[in-house]
Amino acid sequence: MRLPDRFAAVVTGGGSGLGRALALQLAKRGGRIIVADIAREGGEHTATLVRQAGGEARFIPCDVGRWEEVEALAREAGEVDLIANNAGVVAGGFVGEVPLENWRWSLEVNLWGVVHGCHAFVPAMRKRRRGWVLNIASAAGFACLSRFGPYSVAKAGVIALSETLRAELDPREVAITVACPSFFQTGIAEAARGDDTETRSLVAELMTRAKSTPDDIARHALESLEAGQLYSLPTFQARAIRWARRLVPDSVHRFTNLGREVLRRTV
Repeated sequence: MRLPDRFAAVVTGGGSGLGRALALQLAKRGGRIIVADIAREGGEHTATLVRQAGGEARFIPCDVGRWEEVEALAREAGEVDLIANNAGVVAGGFVGEVPLENWRWSLEVNLWGVVHGCHAFVPAMRKRRRGWVLNIASAAGFACLSRFGPYSVAKAGVIALSETLRAELDPREVAITVACPSFFQTGIAEAARGDDTETRSLVAELMTRAKSTPDDIARHALESLEAGQLYSLPTFQARAIRWARRLVPDSVHRFTNLGREVLRRTV
């Protein structure tokens, strides 16, 4: 379902990384962008970049983990054609060792933030029988990597939520896509929580080595959304992990453990 020439879009976590790339890509497609982010400086900078590129944008501060702030965002945004639930964080460590506050933080932003976004914006789309929903998950939702329980659990929930929405809505009226990228060049690891320094350094190295950029991921996600595809799997690794998980489930863990050992020896 193609986007119209003019439309209104909300991008959460729009102050940096993939959120910024989505805002700029949507503006190129004719979107009037509302950039929502907990970080005012980054969000306002994204809105400025959109305007400098010839688009329309404004910033609204929002902590997606707090329902009252997402509800206020929806009221201020008015009629919205597209919601991109993108805001995300990383918390790492072994199950049983990750502090519970880090579990709550990860779930509040990565999962509840998407639940809040869908709860606030989807009912109006259903009533109008028109809309686009882009939820940002991760290949970690399929792979369930060791030491990334809070992140993997949250992203698996986003995938399940997106599949549920697809079952509840007519995709010819309200399009649903869940993007599941593997590692790409972003700064999310810099704000990660957890005392596992080895894992943090490995993630940072993987992101540095990744060939895909936020623009690549954003472009693929929006093309998948307009094509009516439930999943956006923009990288070879993401596609391989998903199919391995479906066909030979245990192979995913063998593959990721091997990759960890190889990388450890080269870092």
